Amino acid sequence: MKTLIKNGIIHNHNDSFKSDILIEDEIIVDISDSISSNSADKTIDAENMYVLPGGVDVHTHLNLQLGERKVSDGFFEGTKAAAFGGTTTIVDHPEGCDTECSLLTKPNEYRKKLEKEAVIDFGIHGVFQRADAEIINEIPLLIEKGYYSSKIYTTYDLMLNYDEIEIVLKNMKKYGGLTCFHAEDNEILKSYREKYLNHKNLSPELHPLSRPDYAESVAIKKICKLAKKYDTEVYIVHLSSAIGLEQIENAISNNTKVIAETCAQYLLLDDSYYLQDDGLKYVMSPPLRNKSDIKALWKGIEKGLIKVIATDHCSFSYKDKLKYGKDNVFNCPGGIPGVETRMPLIFNETVNKRNISINKFVELCCANPAKIMGFFDKKGSIERGKDADIVIWNSNLKKKISVNNLHQKCDYTPFENFEVTGCPITTMVRGNVIVDNGIFYGEKGFGKFIFRKK
Repeated sequence: MKTLIKNGIIHNHNDSFKSDILIEDEIIVDISDSISSNSADKTIDAENMYVLPGGVDVHTHLNLQLGERKVSDGFFEGTKAAAFGGTTTIVDHPEGCDTECSLLTKPNEYRKKLEKEAVIDFGIHGVFQRADAEIINEIPLLIEKGYYSSKIYTTYDLMLNYDEIEIVLKNMKKYGGLTCFHAEDNEILKSYREKYLNHKNLSPELHPLSRPDYAESVAIKKICKLAKKYDTEVYIVHLSSAIGLEQIENAISNNTKVIAETCAQYLLLDDSYYLQDDGLKYVMSPPLRNKSDIKALWKGIEKGLIKVIATDHCSFSYKDKLKYGKDNVFNCPGGIPGVETRMPLIFNETVNKRNISINKFVELCCANPAKIMGFFDKKGSIERGKDADIVIWNSNLKKKISVNNLHQKCDYTPFENFEVTGCPITTMVRGNVIVDNGIFYGEKGFGKFIFRKK
């Protein structure tokens, strides 16, 4: 099967040009001017449209379950929503195990489920919840299986302390893996939580107060110190604060190998949302910060200090947020949906509002995530020999975001009534049309596992 995309303007992270694209057997085989329609079985006319690499979201929790609390989507609905939003690849973060399980238990479990349900391609992160000899000995096998990156939490029940983190980093350096961090210092959070639990009114406005920005800053500083000691690369997920960014900048200036990711919510929403009647919708960790933090994060993007914009999509429903957190915000499940809205929101904010180039948009949302997470040889840009993960983008299409016109299973969006200009109209995964003009053509199990390595 040969598919030809004609007359579109291709935008990669490093250049833009008008050209045709010929796809054969899921691979881009030619990019050149005036490819004859006779050379293809199917032709797509992209006149006056942008042709972008498929979006790459390397921070999702599409099937997360914590006790009796489970996110709304699951892998089928979550990847379907991603496709409607122009994302063609995700790398999903599993939860930890209830028992002292193997480092491979959750990634293997997630792979089996995703292979049955995903409609787009996927990778999977590992997760460290202990650092004993058994786990350390499993690191090379984890990486050999294509799970190149693994996550450490510096808070929550499955957290590692800094001595354990040092053991992991030393060995991830040895075996060539990338370690990702949820960076909030647990001792600081613990002291603030104890302080605010005594309040009479445990409303959403306490959430950002109980997780201050310097908890993020302290954790990042300690992580970067260990990364520098072992000359190993670390990846900070969902950076939220100006002082956290300062630690990133200081570490980079000290030749520390640290990569920063932020998310759409930290660039577009602020802590005033916690004062609204529906403030529980915005409970996430780390919490939303203030407008000065948003300004600092955008400056960090412009300076190249922040390399990736992801989502941390974790779609606990508003129904469940009310069920568990109505009388006590500290019992509210944390997380928001965002996998479907990331690309339109960030395109609108970067290209339309901030005069940031479309190439920078592609770099942040497509190319850099694929490079950093070990699959740029296949994804993240439109080049000969790569997978034909392509989004045809109407830069003039205006939409108002609403839970009523999204395809996610979650019962709300934190970006309700946000207006965007520029949206995907066709999403292709390996040359196959998954979404076209609002109609879904994908199938459960079409998505393929991505073996990732540096």
